[in-house]
Amino acid sequence: MDRNAYVLDDTSNIASPALIYYRDIILENTKRTIETAGGADRLWPHVKSHKTADMVCMQINMGITRFKCATIAEVEMTAKAGGALHIMLAYPLVGPNISRFLRLASDFTQTVFYTIGDDLQQLGILSDEAGKNGIKINILVDVDAGMHRTGVPVNKLERFYERACALKNITLKGLHCYDGHLHDSDFNVRKAKTEEIDRVVLKIQESLLRKGLDCNILVMGGTPTFPCRAKKNNMYLSPGTCFIGDWGYYKKFPDMAFQPGAAVLSRVVSHPVENTFTIDLGSKGIASDPAGERGIIAGMEDAKSLFQSEEHWVFSLPEGQELPDIGSDCYVIPAHVCPTSALYPQIIIAESGKINGEWQVSARNRRINY
Repeated sequence: MDRNAYVLDDTSNIASPALIYYRDIILENTKRTIETAGGADRLWPHVKSHKTADMVCMQINMGITRFKCATIAEVEMTAKAGGALHIMLAYPLVGPNISRFLRLASDFTQTVFYTIGDDLQQLGILSDEAGKNGIKINILVDVDAGMHRTGVPVNKLERFYERACALKNITLKGLHCYDGHLHDSDFNVRKAKTEEIDRVVLKIQESLLRKGLDCNILVMGGTPTFPCRAKKNNMYLSPGTCFIGDWGYYKKFPDMAFQPGAAVLSRVVSHPVENTFTIDLGSKGIASDPAGERGIIAGMEDAKSLFQSEEHWVFSLPEGQELPDIGSDCYVIPAHVCPTSALYPQIIIAESGKINGEWQVSARNRRINY
């Protein structure tokens, strides 16, 4: 990675570790995403990557009006950021989250809310509670496309959809299909696997429509597969990470070439033994999900991670290579930016090498008001 793309002119007043978003890179990534998708109206992006109202507002200003969320707090944050938006909670509603979601839907009347479901009993509870509140809730049936995390198996999908349509206070609108298990680096392999999923899902949608059921909305995929579906105008695309970008996706998906737009500023604190140095970025400052490489120091690709503890990260350099000075800045590009963003209450915003603001990560907590 080109270190010059991340160096700030003055870091003297920034306590490390600190998360930095590079607004110019993020704007360029967003423009590229919109261009790849064929228009902002085709996108239904996820907010979990950043959890900030400022990012939502920026995307609204660029024409995006549909957003996907993982928590009630993210839904609340997004609803407050805009007016006539379409917001989906892409997570099964159980327990007190049902009443929380219903209160949000009742209070933000300009917003069109959706949630997902894959269990008739839980959808029945949601239907009953919605009836008590005098509202109807839009549902996208969650499809298990092979990740086996949530969702209705495709061989049971059509029958499930028909039965769910009988519930009184929910309105089925279509299908939500996340294929997070497709991580093939080769675009053609990834696209072929995406095509297999789409053939099955589109066939089921067509059958449901022939039966007179409302199944017009398809929200498909994530960041790795949204370019595979870019030319399919009969579905919404649902990337998230690509707007910010991280080292994991940059390395794994060379066809996408979204420059990482986030770095964690850290500093060298020690030279413990020969050819090693320690920075003040432990596991509490950068995501350990997924397993493996947690990040790379921009401009120091030869630095090998030895181990990390809560507040320390120890690296080695090849013999004879000069160690960075104690106190010097290191710009670490996270392997996974989404859970890294959730570790910080504020994000420093930089542009053209200068700090020009701060974004509050308001939805990092599970609860804001609702």
